[in-house]
Amino acid sequence: MTHSLFLFHFLVLIFYVLFSFIPALSLSSDGLALLALKSAVDQPSSAFSDWNDGDVTPCAWSGIVCANISGEEDPRVVGISLAGKSISGYLPSELGTLRFLRRLNLHDNAFSGVLPAQLSNATALHSLFLHSNNLSGPIPRSLCTLPRLQNLDLSENAFSGHIPDHLGNCKNLQRLILAGNRFSGEIPASVWPELQNLLLLDLSANELTGSIPDEIGTLASLSGTLNLSFNHLSGKIPASLGKLPAAVSFDFKNNNLSGEIPQTGSFSNQGPTAFLGNPNLCGFPLRKSCSGSDRDFSPGSDQNKPVNRPKGLSPGLIILISAADAAVVAFIGLVIVYVYWKKKDDENACSCIRRRKFGEEKGGVCVCGGFPCVSGEKSDDDEDYEVEGAEGDGEGEGELVRIDKGLSFELDELLRASAYVLGKSGLGIVYKVVLGNGVPVAVRRLGEGGEQRYKEFAAEVMAIGKVKHPNVVRLRAYYWAHDEKLLISDFISNGNLTHALRG
Repeated sequence: MTHSLFLFHFLVLIFYVLFSFIPALSLSSDGLALLALKSAVDQPSSAFSDWNDGDVTPCAWSGIVCANISGEEDPRVVGISLAGKSISGYLPSELGTLRFLRRLNLHDNAFSGVLPAQLSNATALHSLFLHSNNLSGPIPRSLCTLPRLQNLDLSENAFSGHIPDHLGNCKNLQRLILAGNRFSGEIPASVWPELQNLLLLDLSANELTGSIPDEIGTLASLSGTLNLSFNHLSGKIPASLGKLPAAVSFDFKNNNLSGEIPQTGSFSNQGPTAFLGNPNLCGFPLRKSCSGSDRDFSPGSDQNKPVNRPKGLSPGLIILISAADAAVVAFIGLVIVYVYWKKKDDENACSCIRRRKFGEEKGGVCVCGGFPCVSGEKSDDDEDYEVEGAEGDGEGEGELVRIDKGLSFELDELLRASAYVLGKSGLGIVYKVVLGNGVPVAVRRLGEGGEQRYKEFAAEVMAIGKVKHPNVVRLRAYYWAHDEKLLISDFISNGNLTHALRG
């Protein structure tokens, strides 16, 4: 009896074990690989609430995308998207068994540890978005054996070491973003001639040293941003970068670069903010001359030749200089007398022209010579505006005029903001500028043509600013100076006119 009871319990245990594993064994191989990711998470997360090992396929799980693959009986996992889920843990090597995985999107989480080398076994992978995690270590050499890899974003992690030469094996790479890590050493030169499909390169906010390699100028397909800012790069900016396409936006600020900014090719499309934070840089578009005290120290200039200076002045030259000084003093005196009497003549005139400020009531009175006179009152269709800059001559020199009362920014803020070239035409260059409050605006820097007087320019711009139509971009502000004319308008991110007309 005891033996029979023991045998009965043993058989029950066997059946329990077998049937408890049947659901897990029914799950596809892709599902088992995904369960390894779920097991690698430190704490249970709602992102995996419907990841059940009893399912036959993982295609209905949150964040999982499947597709029918030719030659495969069942749909296969082609995408994992679990961004911004506050997931902490590590990346398991089992992800490499997802042979048809095309897009791995785990950014804005708290994954730590290293990037598994086995990920290179997922040979269909073309986009790897792991930015804003806590991943560390070097970039695995095997990563660039992925034949279809196009987008690699490892920014805002803790990767370290040198930027590896083997990135040159990622032949199809289009976007390489390694910003905000701990990469150190020099930028390798051999990588860039191999990446002829690269559209965007961002190595900013690392600990890179040395000079900018000439070979970066061979990136013929580059059309986005070349961002090397916030490093410790030194030396001159290579002139070879001028060979890059005109659409490329440079960002070299906050380094130790020196010398004159090249003036050829794509450099002519860059704004001054691309080069700020490099005290030893000079030349256009910075307002810092390379001549130094108005002298030209370029090789071959006459300023470098020794000058035989006379040891003394002849008596005749002394008399001539004294006479010239007396003439200048007399001329200045006549000018002062003329201005004084001119001012006296104008004291009886009544002028009520004044600049309006935010919050100032329309209309009002001003006093001229003891008598009030009514100031001009704007119609309700006019916009309030505020003027910044020079207050003096009434010619608008260096003035920022805000046509839109609701748009608040300072002139210094506009000049300090990062500027990216959107396009270029005969009317000038258009930049995208993001203000300190996060609002993007479009700034058109008008070309040379500067014989137009300020009053004519202001009248035309104010007329444009009054145009209100849903299909016309609003003009928000303008800036006028003899050497700089800017039009600030809304930034519209919905494509261009060609796309709107032709789809």
